[in-house]
Amino acid sequence: MPNKYFKAHEAYNLNPHRYDVGTIIGLKNGFEDNLFIKKLFTLPEPEYPAFYQYHLAYFLGKEPDGEEEFFTFVWQIVLRRINFLEHKNPFNSSHALDMEILEKLTDFQKYLRSIDQWHTQKTLPEIIADQYEEIRNQQSKIELLKEELRIANKLETKQYIDIPKGHLLTVYDIFNQLIDLKIKDEKLMVTKFPIVWVKIICKYFRVDKKVLDMERVRSYFPKDRDNPGERSRLVPMDQKIFEIKTKKR
Repeated sequence: MPNKYFKAHEAYNLNPHRYDVGTIIGLKNGFEDNLFIKKLFTLPEPEYPAFYQYHLAYFLGKEPDGEEEFFTFVWQIVLRRINFLEHKNPFNSSHALDMEILEKLTDFQKYLRSIDQWHTQKTLPEIIADQYEEIRNQQSKIELLKEELRIANKLETKQYIDIPKGHLLTVYDIFNQLIDLKIKDEKLMVTKFPIVWVKIICKYFRVDKKVLDMERVRSYFPKDRDNPGERSRLVPMDQKIFEIKTKKR
């Protein structure tokens, strides 16, 4: 059967991709398993994912729904070679090399197991154990999220601070002064996102018991205070009633 799974080394190409499988004369039909393993043997373990994904992408280019088929094919190649080496006469002259190849294949098989979505060659007890472990992990995450939610809910409140009608802009001015406060040339309160101030006001303040329009509030707190833009609004002078000053000591 012609090779269809692996990106082949083009015949007589002197500058192939380093993951291409084959020799200078190409990839001979029926030898793709040997040459795949030969290429794998030359790669360090951190490159196993990239090597696998390189050939998977090639195969999916021809068979878009073939991810499981590709995985199974590679898995079988590795499994057959491991079985062959494990049953080989340990007293033959190539035993040291065989053990080195076996170690590489075992490491690669561990990588394959880590991406196995189809429980390839797992027994039913193994599948159940994996699913049980996954359920336990999910339950732990749920408990953690519940605790985070419980802590977050402590900060929530249905109460709010009501501003008398006609004085909202004065509150905006006070907040803008707070934003600009400095201690020894260093800002007292720093955020990269002015929207935080807008959210504080919208969440905890009301005007005559009515909810504030977030976009309108936002127009008084521009992202770039030096160049506020056309949509920004300024607090009128007659609403700037208070002035926050540094206390003299």
